[in-house]
Amino acid sequence: MNHQELRAVTWTAAAEDGRPALSLIDQTALPHTLERLAVTTVDGLVDAIVRLVVRGAPAIGAAGGYGVALAMAQAEREGWDRARLDAEVARIRAARPTAVNLMVCVDRVTSRIGEGLPAVLAEADAIVREDLAANRAMGAYGADWLLKRVAAAQERPLRILTHCNTGALATAGWGTALGIIRELHARGRIETVYADETRPLLQGARLTAWELAQEGIPHYVQADGAAAGTILRGEVDAAIVGADRVAANGDTANKVGTVGIALACAYAGIPFVVAAPTTTVDLTTPSGDAIHIELRGEDEVVEWAGIRTAPAASRGHNPAFDVTPGSLVTALVTEQGVREVAAGELPVVGPSGA
Repeated sequence: MNHQELRAVTWTAAAEDGRPALSLIDQTALPHTLERLAVTTVDGLVDAIVRLVVRGAPAIGAAGGYGVALAMAQAEREGWDRARLDAEVARIRAARPTAVNLMVCVDRVTSRIGEGLPAVLAEADAIVREDLAANRAMGAYGADWLLKRVAAAQERPLRILTHCNTGALATAGWGTALGIIRELHARGRIETVYADETRPLLQGARLTAWELAQEGIPHYVQADGAAAGTILRGEVDAAIVGADRVAANGDTANKVGTVGIALACAYAGIPFVVAAPTTTVDLTTPSGDAIHIELRGEDEVVEWAGIRTAPAASRGHNPAFDVTPGSLVTALVTEQGVREVAAGELPVVGPSGA
């Protein structure tokens, strides 16, 4: 599989029944099968986002942008008025509350509803093009920074730890944190990657490992609980993760388990790097305290594949994300460059930012 051609989210002119559709790689089926799901209704898209058929903040943002077009097409078929259309678009916008990209992209595309479906689709297409370009820029900026910052890079290739999935599957293509890893690999500067399994739904084991294997990048899958020990044993040169929202002070929400990695990196004195497009930087959120953390269903942690793994009386606590303080973020990599957040460089973004 050529990941330059892998697109998690694509618009198709018509589904099998003739309706316009949003084609999504079904990430719940990976790594065993690569399947696409054709979504033709708002209900179908909201369900796909909630079930993690499509996931990763930039990919969800792209899906949300096209979702506005999907809602407009459904409105035309079913005779909705503008109030109903707005309500359905709001449902898409609220499908996952932590990832700010979804809200930013839906709002951006919604502003063109009055110009008609072609204008809405053009705006959604622009979001995808911009994310692809941002990913490539992040890869280059992040690789350059790491190769200058990590002294061991002058002696041997790097050993990188990553958490969750931040590759082509999580974006419009290429990837954020995994995009930096790809760039390092292309330069011959990756020794190995430690991919955390990412409990409870194993996005690292199922998705990141699949993407790494497709490109022949050496890697290990490890239990989340092994990450800190791997770092403290000196087996990691840097950790690179993505983000679902970056607050104005540099606090970063990412997949649950991230903050423990940041703490271990701080103790070990190695870089903890966050890679995210400027659409993930939310200057209206002053700090991590103001980030809404999504609580998912209890069954994800007390069951596996429908089989109960905890006592019947046990409750499941299932926050999807945690917040890493900006003081632990060595560097934030966006398409605009690198900000050394822990050193006091706040994640201010230019006009293209959120």
